[in-house]
Amino acid sequence: MRFLRNLVQRFTQIFQRTEVDEELLDELEETLILADVGMAMTEKLMGEIRKGVKRGELKTAGDVKAKLCELITEVLSDNTSLRFSEAPPTVWLFVGVNGTGKTTTIAKFAYWLQKQGKKPLLVAGDTFRAAAIDQLKVWGERLKVPVIAHQMGADPAAVAFDGIQAAKARGYDVVLIDTAGRMHTKQNLLEEMRKIYRVATKALEREPDEVLLILDGTTGQNAIAQAEGFMAAVPVSGIIVTKLDGTAKGGAVLAIKERLGIPIKAVGIGEAVGDLELFDPNEFAKALLGENLQE
Repeated sequence: MRFLRNLVQRFTQIFQRTEVDEELLDELEETLILADVGMAMTEKLMGEIRKGVKRGELKTAGDVKAKLCELITEVLSDNTSLRFSEAPPTVWLFVGVNGTGKTTTIAKFAYWLQKQGKKPLLVAGDTFRAAAIDQLKVWGERLKVPVIAHQMGADPAAVAFDGIQAAKARGYDVVLIDTAGRMHTKQNLLEEMRKIYRVATKALEREPDEVLLILDGTTGQNAIAQAEGFMAAVPVSGIIVTKLDGTAKGGAVLAIKERLGIPIKAVGIGEAVGDLELFDPNEFAKALLGENLQE
């Protein structure tokens, strides 16, 4: 897992020291705040670290690092696995604001599913922009994955319904439904999303397996307000954090998880179609704290 190196190097420099003193603890606290972990989560983590130091359980910088890694892993460990239906097709609905990398993330998932031996089907549910439909079609051609699409301006819920019916008829394993990027404050657009969810539920005769909210990692904790708006509209089941390769705000993943209580299911770490990683809390913690800096 790749992070902006100056952030990781700062953690690494802290943990290279031999003595655990107040200066080390203060610098660690400051670095967590700079990583956009947030004040509440930083205080919670540092409270546990300071207790361990006071009790004599954390004697070296290595002990502090190991304990912090354990605490971060604990915060993030919560049902991070993606859900698949026992009776296909599995349906994943992707939601999020413009500019988060939603359509590219869907393509990355299609590529990952192919590697798992599954047959994905893409659904161009963003009918508000012709470019969005075209972008998904380009990805479909590149990956040799079929795309269900209507004309620009068509009813997005109808496209979702047709996609699910096509998957049933043609034997596709997983349906990936794109939706229009919409601001979390636009109630009329959020109502459209509710309609897509209702229609997908009707077509499946059960609820979609995942509603995956795409959040841009470079926005840090500002993503929390976005998430809360979407959660009020549809039952978000997991979060995908994109653009973690180019941000010093990777710590916001902790704040997002703690505040929203929704598991992080995957992260985007680059522009290439293979630059998607299923979320591993322990690997994330180790990467954030500089354990794999040499990679």
